[in-house]
Amino acid sequence: MKTYSTKKKDIQPVWRLYDAENKILGRMASQISTFLMGKNRPYYSPHQDCGDHVVVINAKKFVVTGGKEKKKAYYRHSGYPGGLKQETLGKLLASKPEEVIKRAVSGMLPKNKLRSVRLRKLHIYRNSEHPHKGQIRSVKRVRQK
Repeated sequence: MKTYSTKKKDIQPVWRLYDAENKILGRMASQISTFLMGKNRPYYSPHQDCGDHVVVINAKKFVVTGGKEKKKAYYRHSGYPGGLKQETLGKLLASKPEEVIKRAVSGMLPKNKLRSVRLRKLHIYRNSEHPHKGQIRSVKRVRQK
């Protein structure tokens, strides 16, 4: 018996359509990260990019629970003294809801060299309009459990 190793030619990525309307942010991000990593495939290999492209529509209509709009904060630092910037989830939702989803999915991906490669396969749009209708031939809508 020999151990099977996935080859690059065996990987066949598909385009998945994910409707974020009325979905909880954390559950949605974990499902999307699973598809980006390719863990739903029988030939998953942690050292290769086996994932699919995921198109997220209606990004401004997802839901957060537990009062996180006011409590959860995102931080960034310019590198200079006093350069710490803080922004609440509510403010970021109002201006850039796509960024909230991207940060949530990025936090659920493994922290290695494949993270940026996998994030490039994530396409997020505020409304239901998107330019990837040609790639999504057979619509594989993702269902939430």
